Amino acid sequence: AEIEKSWGPPPGRIQTDGRDIFILGVQLGNVFVGIQPGFGYEGDPMRLLFERDFAPTHAFSAFYQWIRQDFGADAVLHFGTHGALEFMPGKQAGMSAQCWPDRLIGDLPNYYLYASNNPSEGMLAKRRAGATLISYLTPPIASAGLYRGLLDLKASIDRWRALDPDADPNQRAALAGLIQAQASAVDLATEEPVWADPAPEIVKLSAGLLELEYTLIPHGMHVVGEPPNADQRAEMLSAAGVTEAGAKARYDALLAEDHEIPSILRALEGRYIMPAPGGDLLRSMDVLPTGRNLHGFDPFKLPSAFAVQDGMRQAGRLLERHLAEGNAVPETVAMVLWGTDNLKTEGGPSAQALALMGARPRYDSYGRLAGAALLPLAELGRPRIDVVMTLSGIFRDLLPLQMKLLAEAALLAAQADEPAEQNFIRKHALQHIAQHGGSMEQAALRVFGNTDGTYGAHVNSMIHDSAWNDEDELATSFVRRKGFAYGLDGKPERADKVLQQVLASVEITYQNLDSVEVGVTTIDQYFDMLGGVSRAVQVARGGRASAIYISDQTRGEGKIRTLSEQVTLETRTRALNPKWYEGLLKHGYEGVREIEAHVTNTMGWSATTGHVAPWVYERIADIYVLDKEMRDRLAHLNPTASAKIANRLIEAQERRYWNPSADVLAALRQAGDELEDRIEGISEGVAA
Repeated sequence: AEIEKSWGPPPGRIQTDGRDIFILGVQLGNVFVGIQPGFGYEGDPMRLLFERDFAPTHAFSAFYQWIRQDFGADAVLHFGTHGALEFMPGKQAGMSAQCWPDRLIGDLPNYYLYASNNPSEGMLAKRRAGATLISYLTPPIASAGLYRGLLDLKASIDRWRALDPDADPNQRAALAGLIQAQASAVDLATEEPVWADPAPEIVKLSAGLLELEYTLIPHGMHVVGEPPNADQRAEMLSAAGVTEAGAKARYDALLAEDHEIPSILRALEGRYIMPAPGGDLLRSMDVLPTGRNLHGFDPFKLPSAFAVQDGMRQAGRLLERHLAEGNAVPETVAMVLWGTDNLKTEGGPSAQALALMGARPRYDSYGRLAGAALLPLAELGRPRIDVVMTLSGIFRDLLPLQMKLLAEAALLAAQADEPAEQNFIRKHALQHIAQHGGSMEQAALRVFGNTDGTYGAHVNSMIHDSAWNDEDELATSFVRRKGFAYGLDGKPERADKVLQQVLASVEITYQNLDSVEVGVTTIDQYFDMLGGVSRAVQVARGGRASAIYISDQTRGEGKIRTLSEQVTLETRTRALNPKWYEGLLKHGYEGVREIEAHVTNTMGWSATTGHVAPWVYERIADIYVLDKEMRDRLAHLNPTASAKIANRLIEAQERRYWNPSADVLAALRQAGDELEDRIEGISEGVAA
């Protein structure tokens, strides 16, 4: 009855011919390898936007019923990060007979092969689906290097540096002109005007090339049962900063041996899986060996003392970068907080939010998190920044103490008897009370997210399904899904007037990047949340966009980049880089799907922020669609994803994110038609 209320009478519309529900997969003796049905909103992308209470589709429910009752499985092994079972409706902890994850999996032993660097979502699979995790290694890491025109540009810059100071001025000018032309050819400089003083421009180009060359990127994918080779292990250990000979030998030996398939077999024998901390290999070698049951954190210890110190440093870097752009101290920052990056960094992003507000954690006599305290303005040395925080559903589920910590810090700042020009939180709270009335507790609500039992802003779903007409629809989705405020009681409530007022004062939107493996163009959750809140801010500000910054925490002390800079960096080091895409294409079908995801996610940033330069689409089209040899190669490996790449580029043109020539557009359309015909031919062959 609950499923019918959401999706109509059986068999529904997903994975059905109107009579039967299809279970997709292949049976190999006593093993069934199945494809979990979609979450549900693919069939109706707007349904979950407006409904809080929902149920899995008929197909999703039937899939698990078939596994348990018809196939009679003794155990289930979930692959990938992540499926949808643990995200089904129900309580966040202590599943009951009314909670969908428990209703679907029942008492079936649930093992879950999970990325070692993602303990936060892994904890959700444990908490809501009773999973025992078996960790697997993240992909090999490599420096991006340079390619094609970038190598020629670097060679010319090296020749410039080698010139004698007394060299012929005409020779120097000619070489500067060549460098500018080469830089323009790879979209690193404008063609005109001619540089009046080439020296600073060449120094800047050289620094940019150096960053591109040594940026770390994932090199291909990890294959379970195939440890990285000697060169890959050496690069991973170097990137992780392991230099001591004994430690290098010990960790190299752990990386060289397959621990994952033996652990899967051990689990299926019903034996104990040893625990291990989850985290990024480049931050901590304690995740080795893989093949272990990930655990997360002590919630009473986040943020740690180190995270508090580093949070103050990172907050300072953000403000310095904004001031360096010629701006004043921002009154309000909109910050996205995920469970993943907080677990990896001992609460670093939460500490950054506290630092911007001029607050710190307060601990009891046992060293456990007890609340927030304000730093004196004299010690802070600047105004308290108003911070509106958007939380992921994972953060909400795993870190309720930290939610209360952040809410208390905002309330304490709003209640502080301080001048408005030195305390923007109080300034905005008083303005809200003057305009709308209500209490200070209401006016100081700054922690926002989904209500219980729901996840995501669904901006990503709308982009994937092209289920939107105007960019402001994406903002509407974000606010409706993420517009629930969490105060000191930890209970969600709508606070639309507070949210709209504070969004209208936002000058910076901001998120941390915590993994080399995953960039802002790799997964759609980044534009779903940071892109979503940025578009919501632009709407609230009457069309004026905020500055958007990414804090890259993957190496060293971290670096603040604009979103445009980050997208450009990832495009050059990944999408346009033969080292990146050749590494993916070795893995066939999935490699092409990863490339398609990058293209779609890039368009997601165009839709939500407009911070993607047109040349990005031009270069992607040149490599993956207009080059017939590459197009045929992709189509052979994965015709569906290949067609999606071409169609997404055409969609980006139709939405005016780039403006190719008529010839290029015609070639794109022809390529898209050829790929669609190829898919249709394959389908007809399968049917026959």
